[in-house]
Amino acid sequence: MRSVSYVQCVALDFAGSLFPHAICLGDADNDTLNELVVGDTNGKLYVYKNDDSKPWAVRSCQGMLTCVRVGDVCNKGKNFVVAVSAEGWFHLFDLTSLNSKHPDASGHHELAGAEEQKPVFKQHIPANTKVMLINDIDGDGKCELVVGYTDRVVRAFRWEDSSENPDHVSGQLILLKKWLLEGQVDSLSVNPGPDGSPELMVSQPGCGYAILLCTWDTEQRDTAAGRDGSAPVRDVILHQTSGRIHNKNVSTHLIGSIARGSSENSGSGLFALCTLDGTLKLMEGADKLLWSVQVDHQLFALEKLDVTGNGHEEVVACAWDGQTYIIDHNRTVARFQADENVSAFCAGLYACKEGSNSPCLVYVSFSQKIYIYWDVQLERMESTNLLKILDGDPEFESLLQELDVDKNDVDAVRNLIHKTLYFPEKYHLSSPSQDPAGTDSSAHCSGIQDPL
Repeated sequence: MRSVSYVQCVALDFAGSLFPHAICLGDADNDTLNELVVGDTNGKLYVYKNDDSKPWAVRSCQGMLTCVRVGDVCNKGKNFVVAVSAEGWFHLFDLTSLNSKHPDASGHHELAGAEEQKPVFKQHIPANTKVMLINDIDGDGKCELVVGYTDRVVRAFRWEDSSENPDHVSGQLILLKKWLLEGQVDSLSVNPGPDGSPELMVSQPGCGYAILLCTWDTEQRDTAAGRDGSAPVRDVILHQTSGRIHNKNVSTHLIGSIARGSSENSGSGLFALCTLDGTLKLMEGADKLLWSVQVDHQLFALEKLDVTGNGHEEVVACAWDGQTYIIDHNRTVARFQADENVSAFCAGLYACKEGSNSPCLVYVSFSQKIYIYWDVQLERMESTNLLKILDGDPEFESLLQELDVDKNDVDAVRNLIHKTLYFPEKYHLSSPSQDPAGTDSSAHCSGIQDPL
């Protein structure tokens, strides 16, 4: 296990307090670059852009915002910002038009008119919202809105458009299904099933999870065919990830659809779970445990992020004290320590500088500050050594030949590297001296310094 020490940080102006799921990263204005969206307990929605410490746009909502997301919830081919309050108010914002409008003198859009401050759509749904997901959960190619509640209920909604104009937002959310779970809902995610079709997953206490079946098409067909539908439909399938007895009351978080690069297949996808008592697991389907890690920190947030750029997304888990674990598919662990205790956390791609998205970690401290650690990239996750790296460098082999050191003599190569790294002043001549043959003997010693 090694530590990630050097990353670049940007601190944002934020004076409010927020719920753990009222923060996300996404392309809020459809310019291909991701923004940070934050909702606070006073109903304010903040959108941060680039490395500016002040919010690029601010919007007002009704109630205490408990969850925010960015996605194509209306299936119009563009992203909307969705903010839902504890009181059950669903707010829909279209920020695309802000790119074509002139900001104020400070470069922000806080001072827009009252009409522009309002959401393009607002609807009341059941209250006590806790978590939210925008994704295609039934494999029909269209996104649904899934909301988890504090009373162990999960509801799925679909946007029903009432306008033929693709640029005009007019319609409403229609309830598709309601599921009742045995335990508290702390995470919602989608993961490919054995046949490659999406499965809706919800975390359950004690390092468990449940798969929620999307049976509304079957129920509609039964109704249309005149069947009474009295036969019970098992639409909640519970799973425990191991035989080890977990605390049944410990909160659990999960994240699905973890990318594995060129090895992607049509079978079951990878998903991870973490618990407040420090358990971390990576699973392939319901029955295959790839690894399990136990740490001594209270893990309250779980994300996925490709920090090496190889197409494999690492599992990122954060604890209340800011300790962050980054674990790859082979159980190689890197750690990062935030400067303060953390009340909320998210990870993903963010366009902080240079006009491009880069991997970042976002922390909200209990002192009401937001820190973005951006361009979090590692050359590799797995451990290696200097000999292996130099062995693949053709210049290193030619330098060994000049120094008359056999490449296959491991002890001699190690001795040369040791002397060069730790005692360079003894073996690097300060001025050229001629050997009996008239050659410059200092050239070889100085030449070995460059590749090492």
